[in-house]
Amino acid sequence: MSKKVILREVGLRDGIQMARTFLATEHKRDWAKALIEAGVREIELTSFVPPKVVPQFADADQLAAYLPELGGAVCSALVPNLKGAQRAVQAGFRHINYVLSISEAHSQSNVRRSTGEAIEELRKINEERRVSGWPKVTLGVGLATSFGCTLQGAVDPERVYDVARQVVALGADELIAADTVGYANPSQVRAMLPKIIEIAGGRRVVCHFHDTRGLGLANVVAALESGVSVFDTSLAGLGGCPFAPGATGNINTEDTAFMLESMGYSTGIDIDALLKLRRKVESWLGDERYSGAIARAGLPKTFQYVN
Repeated sequence: MSKKVILREVGLRDGIQMARTFLATEHKRDWAKALIEAGVREIELTSFVPPKVVPQFADADQLAAYLPELGGAVCSALVPNLKGAQRAVQAGFRHINYVLSISEAHSQSNVRRSTGEAIEELRKINEERRVSGWPKVTLGVGLATSFGCTLQGAVDPERVYDVARQVVALGADELIAADTVGYANPSQVRAMLPKIIEIAGGRRVVCHFHDTRGLGLANVVAALESGVSVFDTSLAGLGGCPFAPGATGNINTEDTAFMLESMGYSTGIDIDALLKLRRKVESWLGDERYSGAIARAGLPKTFQYVN
């Protein structure tokens, strides 16, 4: 039996949050449906941030109305605070992702609050989940800038572990170790992930890598060797952090799926179907920064999917 690896598609959230074009809600729905048809089983569909902050997600509630059509995948939503979490659950989401920054400088620049205040907001979200009896709501928590920060520089791994422990104690169902600005390298990933997995205590650990300096896929391999089997990826490598100058975006879904299948891991993803979808997305979004070697060179004749 081949080992299964899950690619959680974040193009519809992280990928387009800074796009110049507002993508029509129907196109977002069609994008998600095409992902499911291509074999993607987890999608971060939208974000419940205030529209004045990120106009791209002004239609989060309308998009949530399509959740019954997207039953072939686990659809999650990013929430910035308690109010966002309440909106997401009321709209029908049963998997929400909350992100806090390990780096104080990044936290202040990104959400105008300290890491400690962000942790306190998580406590409020989990307490609301407990008191309101939200049915089977999974709470994922992203540990942004776990591997370094463009504003602060180095991030002490011990601080990452300390925040991770607090997050687990406050009810996180899964941890997302995020290389938000593309500073991670494989040695660093191998050194840190075993401890994060230990702290998670059986909870799922997800890795969120960016390809800012060309090490995204190398970091995926290092994470695989460390015991992680779930990764955030973005169609066409769309997205990135506004505090990472020159960033090339998230790791590319097509390239990641190709690498994993070539290595003997099963993703269940039809790469040709992704490439077809990519062409549609490019026509919808227009002049954005797209990346990916498979889109440029195609699949090799020797390529075979893992069963």
